[in-house]
Amino acid sequence: MSLGIAFKGAEGIVLAADSRVTLTGERQQDGKTLVLPATYDNAVKLLHVPSQRWVGAVTFGLGALGLQEPRTAASFLPEFEEELEKEPRLSVEEFARRLGDFYGRQWTAPMPAGTTAPEMIFLVGGYDEGAAYGRLFQAVVPSAPVPIEQQSGQNFGAIWGGQKAHADRLVQGFDDGTLRTIKSHLKLSDPQIEDLRQALRRENGLPLPYPFLPLQDCVDLCILLIKTTINMQRFIVDVRGVGGPIDVATVTRTDGFCPVQQKEISGERRDR
Repeated sequence: MSLGIAFKGAEGIVLAADSRVTLTGERQQDGKTLVLPATYDNAVKLLHVPSQRWVGAVTFGLGALGLQEPRTAASFLPEFEEELEKEPRLSVEEFARRLGDFYGRQWTAPMPAGTTAPEMIFLVGGYDEGAAYGRLFQAVVPSAPVPIEQQSGQNFGAIWGGQKAHADRLVQGFDDGTLRTIKSHLKLSDPQIEDLRQALRRENGLPLPYPFLPLQDCVDLCILLIKTTINMQRFIVDVRGVGGPIDVATVTRTDGFCPVQQKEISGERRDR
């Protein structure tokens, strides 16, 4: 599941994600089917194409494409880079559209028709040439690969997805499970629940001054939300889908894509 965050601040875009990917396998034992989850904590979910330096993306949701030979989103990047390496600077929207189309094709190839796997979601952030402020888009593969803009114009703020309950509770004061419980117990309609959602955000949400926050504070908030989720999942009996190192990058109108912290490939560590 993971947790991916894109923050549009007045000084730049922040993209952040954890590094855990979860695969499940099945084993027959005593006539019963056992579902065996396995987690790997070095997946790359912060995506960047070097030839398009003013844009980047994070992914969450489905961790890998393919049922027999699963591959992560990052493992397909060389092919995506090859498609774009001779392109001029793309707008953020066009990059998001090309990314959605590319991963839509990768989904179709190894995933049988009718597969009920979770979707693979991408948050794309960056700067158009000459633009004062960044742009954010979301593309959902396979159901909605055409990107939809988030926080348009001079609207600033963070969006996140994946295992987002703890982040939702911290910032909004509630999560989607809270609203489902209220709807079920009080027999509320969808419009009533939506009104309640907006009221809770106004009255219980953290008073975060999104347009004011310096870029460093935007980075710190993204790390806090992911790290808090990782730490809380250590104690719960549930799917621990968020973990491993936290990768963070910024995108600004002057410097483009700049890694803030990223895990590195290393050899054996020995204490001496």
